[in-house]
Amino acid sequence: MVFIKRKILLRISRFLEYKEAIVIYGARQVGKTTIMKMLIKQLKDNGIPDEAVFYFDLEDLDMLNLCSQGVDFLIRYIDARTSYKGKIYLFIDEIQYLDNASNFIKLMVDNHSNRFKLIASGSSVLGIKSKIKKSLVGRIVTFEVFGLDFEEFLWFKKKIFNLDKVADEKTEKELKQLFEEFIIFGTYPRIALLSKIDDRRYYLKELIQTYIKKDIKDIGKIRNIMKFNNFLRILADQTPNLLNIDELAVSVGIARETVYDYLTLLEGTYIARRLAPFFRNLRSELTKMPKIYFEDSGVLNYLKYDDIVEKVSGQLLENNIYGELRKVVGLESLRYWRTQSKQEIDFVVEHRRQLFAFEVKKIYSGQKTTSLRYFSQKYPNSKSFVITLEKRREAKENISVLYCWEIYNKF
Repeated sequence: MVFIKRKILLRISRFLEYKEAIVIYGARQVGKTTIMKMLIKQLKDNGIPDEAVFYFDLEDLDMLNLCSQGVDFLIRYIDARTSYKGKIYLFIDEIQYLDNASNFIKLMVDNHSNRFKLIASGSSVLGIKSKIKKSLVGRIVTFEVFGLDFEEFLWFKKKIFNLDKVADEKTEKELKQLFEEFIIFGTYPRIALLSKIDDRRYYLKELIQTYIKKDIKDIGKIRNIMKFNNFLRILADQTPNLLNIDELAVSVGIARETVYDYLTLLEGTYIARRLAPFFRNLRSELTKMPKIYFEDSGVLNYLKYDDIVEKVSGQLLENNIYGELRKVVGLESLRYWRTQSKQEIDFVVEHRRQLFAFEVKKIYSGQKTTSLRYFSQKYPNSKSFVITLEKRREAKENISVLYCWEIYNKF
């Protein structure tokens, strides 16, 4: 089987020889299982024999029953199937299905780390973090897996570009078309591998119907499915605007507390995320309201229109750039900015003691960037950028214009 590389693989590989358990978590279908299988292949390519590697998928009820009987029972099962005397690598996929996942990991690390290296995955923050408790601090290293970033998307498309050296119009045009596809259909690895548009549309529809509208309602124990689905649609319409909880509650016909419960559920299952404001002065830099973004622009596209619309809107572009910045710098470094005078910056990044301001425009043809100028005056040590799909003119006044694929080397 041929695997396509993911950036996170190298980071995880560095911890294979440490005693701590590796825990990989993220949304369904973003490639966690494939990453685990790539790690298995890497181990075997490095001389680890087949009998030293065990893989259990806990969506298989027989495997779940086996692991649910405890660490000692599982070790006896393994002992019956190997005579290998060296380190054994134990991969457990979808560990959130274990009722005692936290205790299972604790016992493996505390009592058996000399012989076993545990690598586990889980499909949602709600499903795994609630079971991976504070008692595991110092016993695990965690890795969060997202959908593809644009560079990985190009690898999946078998397209080779040196993105920080593109200077000719022909290559820029090709990259623009590829980035539009990336925005419209989203970041799921399987979709990137599908060449037919109808197949991509079908796969994305199935993922939304089975995961978002079925699995998630089960995780959240949602009773009124119609209102939850209506909530998703209205939330998609509001993206990427300020999130007014009271207005949303009235629009859907649910209580404010239910809105918060739904938002927590969507965040815990990697569907949508609230983005907090950046401020240094609460009196002049307005609003405690968050903005709302979806973690995948293809999912947003489908939920908004109940289909895939093959046209990039400013809304989809901004949502996609949110996702790319989140992958590069992390959510803790990412904010938006808005003042009482309604000056607004789409994204503010505080990273490695530097401050970056980003405005997203589908087409940049030299229009004024008043908010960026205002922000740079207020924060003179910041760096200002316009991110665009189509650059028709360079900016002035110490503001740089970047194509969407040029953001990766700015941090």
